[in-house]
Amino acid sequence: MLFMDYIDLHTHTTASDGSLSPGELVSEAARAGLKAVAITDHDTIAGLDEAVEAGQGLELEVVPGVEISIEVGLKGGAHLVGLWVKPGHPGLLDGLERLQEARRQRNPRILAKLNELGLPLSMDEVLAQTGGGQVGRPHFAKALVQKGLADSMGEVFSRWLAAGAKAYVAKERMTPEEGISLVRAAGGVPVLAHPGLLDLDRNGLESLLRKLKSLGLEGLEAYYSEHDEATRRSLISLAARLGLAVSGGSDFHGGSKPQIQLGTGKGDLRVPLTLLTALRQRRERIRGEKDHA
Repeated sequence: MLFMDYIDLHTHTTASDGSLSPGELVSEAARAGLKAVAITDHDTIAGLDEAVEAGQGLELEVVPGVEISIEVGLKGGAHLVGLWVKPGHPGLLDGLERLQEARRQRNPRILAKLNELGLPLSMDEVLAQTGGGQVGRPHFAKALVQKGLADSMGEVFSRWLAAGAKAYVAKERMTPEEGISLVRAAGGVPVLAHPGLLDLDRNGLESLLRKLKSLGLEGLEAYYSEHDEATRRSLISLAARLGLAVSGGSDFHGGSKPQIQLGTGKGDLRVPLTLLTALRQRRERIRGEKDHA
């Protein structure tokens, strides 16, 4: 099949801000011929049980994951993808609940700012966009577009919801130590997501990666929808020099980001299956260290 030797280790479902349910996303990944797909919703593992169940009997590994925002002193922060986290781990559940509560407190503040800007929107209209998952900025954007108050989600973000825009409210982020420790405690492999999007030059990125590695970071996402070939090659080289594993994913959201397709990003993304070997080895080492702690 077209993608039989490829994987996607960064995707989102209706448990956070994607448009496909976890089961639907797994089915789509199988139809695409992917050999592995990671479910990495923002600050939640609510969709993992459904995703793992949907993968039973398929020639597809469903990797339970999560994406966590961390504070690194940059606009918009940075993101950690945790791969192979144990969904029932008490510490993981407690840490994510803290972030979800912060989201619940943030959302009314975003709504109030939008209303103050003359945009008549209710929380019920926003909730109607979630599919039962947690509320995030994309759901505000969808609701505004649906009401005819904007032409596109991109317009909503650029005018009102992007970092620094008039209705933006910063969200709570974990420290790098907290985020990395949380993933590792739950048996997962912490990977820095889309490093090429950080507002850092090569030296600044290397400095950040060295710091994060000292805290337990295990990999970086070199293959990503917004990374061009030169960025990808540079990140692969940097990972090798620093002793970090290479990961990759599309950051698929479905209808929320229609330009990004599962497994292929904007059309040329191919995350090789071979990357799983080194990532699995790190998973086993992390779990071995925990067993002997």
